[in-house]
Amino acid sequence: MIYLIPLKTLVTNRNITVPEQFFEQVEHYKILLEKWNKIHNLTGAKTLHQINEFIVDAITPITFLPPVTKAMDIGTGAGFPGMILAMAMPKTHFTLVEPLTKRASFLQFVKADLGLNNVDVKALRVEQLPSEPYDLITSRAVTDTDMLLKLSEPFCTKGTLLLFYKGEKVYDEINESLDYTIIEAENRHYLLIKR
Repeated sequence: MIYLIPLKTLVTNRNITVPEQFFEQVEHYKILLEKWNKIHNLTGAKTLHQINEFIVDAITPITFLPPVTKAMDIGTGAGFPGMILAMAMPKTHFTLVEPLTKRASFLQFVKADLGLNNVDVKALRVEQLPSEPYDLITSRAVTDTDMLLKLSEPFCTKGTLLLFYKGEKVYDEINESLDYTIIEAENRHYLLIKR
């Protein structure tokens, strides 16, 4: 039997500072995810332990990100990282881009149920969105870095930050001409690129 460490303890142990309402919101999110996941198979995270790990993985970057006003998450899936970041960063407006209808419907339901006014859900492929600048563009488990750079291009302006959640193969995907930093954490490499 695996002992489940409470999410609040996991977050505190990593020195991640989140608004107090984050924990209430994320617990409600986990209940919704568990219900929807049984029917729609939204994510590979099936246990509370896995979901907690995904949540901590999603919010770890707030320890090194500057404040941003407008963010986009490409391929949000069941909410990782975009929906979780939106709960942790209530002053940032997030556009969650998810082309799969069942996942986009779930994200829309979570937004409405939790009253997340800083979230817009786009049930489209990112290529279908009109070009507009964002301060931060995130993506996790969507495609390789070159493709993410191409997909992000219409939404970048000088100073836009690109945050890609990667595994250890990130070093094989880096173009040395980029202005980038790799932040290593347990089981994750965060690739931060400045445009």
